[in-house]
Amino acid sequence: MIEHTPLIIAIAALSAFMVGLSKGGLPSVGTLSVPLLALVISPVTAAALLLPIFVASDMVGLYLYRHTYSARNLAILVPSALVGVLIGWMFSAYLSSVFIGMLVGLVGILFCLNAWLGKRYRKQARDADVPSGAFWGAVTGLTSFVSHSGAPPFQMYVLPQRLEKMKFAGTSTILFAIINAAKIVPYWELQQFSNFDTRLVLWLAPAAFIGTFVGKRLTQVIPDGAFFRFVEITLLLLSVKLIADFAASPSF
Repeated sequence: MIEHTPLIIAIAALSAFMVGLSKGGLPSVGTLSVPLLALVISPVTAAALLLPIFVASDMVGLYLYRHTYSARNLAILVPSALVGVLIGWMFSAYLSSVFIGMLVGLVGILFCLNAWLGKRYRKQARDADVPSGAFWGAVTGLTSFVSHSGAPPFQMYVLPQRLEKMKFAGTSTILFAIINAAKIVPYWELQQFSNFDTRLVLWLAPAAFIGTFVGKRLTQVIPDGAFFRFVEITLLLLSVKLIADFAASPSF
């Protein structure tokens, strides 16, 4: 059972609020929630505790973005992401979340450099295509399964398409709602809910719900250029953190 100290509850509430912000349309913010909560409890417990928060706030996000999304991207990404979740479940005993995160981090940094320095990226938007979408969708599902960090590979596939801001946010929200729902049974089978704290989850849910509506409002008012630059900068920072986590791991 998680100790209910003021510090743990405060950080857990902030983490839940960040999950809500991401479901409201601010991509990548939710990826910071597990590392933040892992400062005061074990990473495995943090991931298991926040999964119901992700799922609960997903329900609000699905309602908010029920009419705003890229159908083609979801048709490509959802099946491949579910395959990624299945791979994560089947090989969970052999997968290192820090190693996978390091690989994703390297690609994320290369993507940001290309986005900011590459002339081709600035001139021409890419189409949603099946081969790259299937690959990045599977990586998204896999990384989301092992460490709730599916946002960077999703962004690396979708950002070059230059979708309209709200459609980008809606696609992200719907995709990760499906992925998070798909993770419940594997997490249960792997006994990651063995120390589940129902009372704490109920306390955190309102913070996530508030964050979802705040995130939707911020997404609406932030200018398009600033919104996507925020996404790219967040992707870069997350990529650096993923590489740093690998460098700091005992197996390095």
